[in-house]
Amino acid sequence: MSGEVPSRSGRTRRILRGPHPEAVPALVARACTLVGLLDIAAGVFPRFRHSRMHTLAEVLPGALGPFAAALALSTGVLLLLLAHGLRRHKRRAWRAAVVLLPAGAVAQFAYRHSLIGVVISLALFAPLLRHRHEFAALPDPRSRWRALTNFVLMGAGSLALGLVIVSVHSDRMLGDPSLADRIEHVLYGLCGFEGPLDYAGPTTWTVAFSLGALGLLTAVTTIYLAFRPEHPAARLTPDDEAWLRALLVKHGGRDSLGHFALRRDKAVVFSPSGKAAVTYRVVSGVMLASGDPIGDVEAWPGAIERFMDEAKAHSWTPAVMGCSETGGEVWTRETGLDALELGDEAVVDVADFSLAGRAMRNVRQMVKRIERAGYETRVRRIRDLGEGELDRIRRAAEAWRGTDTERGFSMALGRIGDPSDGDCLIATAHKADAEPGPYGDLKAVLHFVPWGTDGVSLDLMRRDRAADPGMNELLIVAALQAAPRLGVAQVSLNFAMFRSALARGEKIGAGPVLRAWRGLLVFLSRWFQIESLYKFNAKFRPRWEPRFVVYRSSRDLPRIGLAAMQAEGFVNLALPRLLRRRPPAPRRCTHATAERGVRAA
Repeated sequence: MSGEVPSRSGRTRRILRGPHPEAVPALVARACTLVGLLDIAAGVFPRFRHSRMHTLAEVLPGALGPFAAALALSTGVLLLLLAHGLRRHKRRAWRAAVVLLPAGAVAQFAYRHSLIGVVISLALFAPLLRHRHEFAALPDPRSRWRALTNFVLMGAGSLALGLVIVSVHSDRMLGDPSLADRIEHVLYGLCGFEGPLDYAGPTTWTVAFSLGALGLLTAVTTIYLAFRPEHPAARLTPDDEAWLRALLVKHGGRDSLGHFALRRDKAVVFSPSGKAAVTYRVVSGVMLASGDPIGDVEAWPGAIERFMDEAKAHSWTPAVMGCSETGGEVWTRETGLDALELGDEAVVDVADFSLAGRAMRNVRQMVKRIERAGYETRVRRIRDLGEGELDRIRRAAEAWRGTDTERGFSMALGRIGDPSDGDCLIATAHKADAEPGPYGDLKAVLHFVPWGTDGVSLDLMRRDRAADPGMNELLIVAALQAAPRLGVAQVSLNFAMFRSALARGEKIGAGPVLRAWRGLLVFLSRWFQIESLYKFNAKFRPRWEPRFVVYRSSRDLPRIGLAAMQAEGFVNLALPRLLRRRPPAPRRCTHATAERGVRAA
């Protein structure tokens, strides 16, 4: 069944209500996983071939003999590796499975003359061919560094599985070798050499073939990943960035997160008219957009449709982090996705801000105390700073970061002092009578990006750990007090995740479920600054603007959450800094600026 939903643009979008589009690939992936595990078990555990599963084991690769055991391990490991790609509709995974299954069937028939084994192998081959149109997803962005990751992971897995292979034949093992001897035997076997252990009967050859197969798989997959064509992650091109800036000039005041779309580690898709765009980054198979689409609201549906088409083409999981209520309504209406409130953005109206009153007593006292300690503040546009001072600020911000990787994605620009970001604001704290350091008298930095023509959004906060506490409060107050002089009417501060749950959970009359949820958030705040950000923002008496996460299915939420934490820098799965290479040169623009200019005109 299906339903038709009218969109704002007047078009009718069809939303499927029938079987989930991932049902067939998921079933095929589960079948590959099951057969792969059974293949590995049949090749590794000799008792498995003589248990109640004997009948099934007889028709799997690896039921008898050293060659069949090695074939079982190879087939099983490859099927396990392919299962994830099949689940994600990947065309290359489908091609590999189509080649692997008949090859395994031929090997079974030639080695054991097993007709039943051929039938079972082809039973999975048949649905692969029948539903081949389901496996059309393009490859993910990749680089040759994945070869090193594969070598480490496959090597560790082969070592662990090799120890199992060596140990399950202990009844035929000659002598009583130590763990070190077994590890040495596995390492020699993975490299194709004879190790120090010996077994009675043909078991020696079974173990040797199995270890050699694991080593060969590790080598072959690593070599393939090292020499396959490289497709680096898409990045913002100069033409795309120029067009986005033109859209922000006209429509940038609609969303406080708009300027963060100019991060250069994001990719972009434009509406057919070029009047709207969605920027995104792909993390662990999740296509993450942040904030609302850029540009004319009437053109948002076209950009959203292009975004969903791109996600479908690569079988990426679509998700939007931190969109506004209006953005969430358009996303859900145009795509049939669901939305969940993620938290609130703190926005301070400059005209209403004052340090007077009991509610601002703590902030007022802290600011006065720091000022008496000899600190002074300066709030300026980036274009008003000299290159020498900008370089000192960049170096200080890098040194004071406190983490190995830059954090931030949805509310972080990822750079300071770029010539094209002259409208950005920078607030700095200085202490002239302090002992000179590597960054002069600089003690703290706040960086704001433009929000339309009369607003700014907080980008980063950095301070010298040796400076007095309260540097961030001091600079936010300084920025708010200097805002009228700079033509700024509203300032967006940090995003507070689950703010409403924290606020309601501490009130009188909160139920046990809400209190338990708040308790969990407080516990998680030890690592993710959930409660501390909320309390910090609340000091400035802001108005709270809800932000939402848009997702396809509730079962995608854990994956989206992990991808978001990776993007924001809270979970780092990257290579060590010494092994990283410089980012590749930007790809050529696929959207001709001249063509878009003609369309816009």
